[in-house]
Amino acid sequence: MDGNTISVERVVDAPAAQIFALIADAGKHSSFDGSGTVDHSKQPSQPLTLGSVFGMSMRGRPESLFLPYRTTNTVIEFEPDRRIAWKTTMGPLGLIGGRIWRYELEPVDGGTLIRETWDVSQDRQRPMLRMGSMPQQAEDGMRATLERIAALFTR
Repeated sequence: MDGNTISVERVVDAPAAQIFALIADAGKHSSFDGSGTVDHSKQPSQPLTLGSVFGMSMRGRPESLFLPYRTTNTVIEFEPDRRIAWKTTMGPLGLIGGRIWRYELEPVDGGTLIRETWDVSQDRQRPMLRMGSMPQQAEDGMRATLERIAALFTR
């Protein structure tokens, strides 16, 4: 882990606008989540913009002790077809969490470079998240997510 962030990248053979439309729709997140923890959003389609707040039903990993839970996510960065990020919190008044999930898109030869970043710089549990298997689980999940996004555009 490099400081408080982990990033993974992949080139996908699709225009940035199409990829962004998928990522910027909270109702579609379970279709490309590679971590296996995103269950569903309240709505089948929920286009996001700066300041959007959306809830997500989550499921714990089989190897963890976590039971299903809900998150509240607030879009904190939004540049159409280029960048979107949301901060995830849980519990009463959002006292748990604060990690940021960021997607950056850049047109390149052969399609679009997607960079996904797990950023715990504002997470209240940062020390715990930076140790143990969490960073590797986050990286593995992000790699699988980018693989699933690529697969959605190569059918």
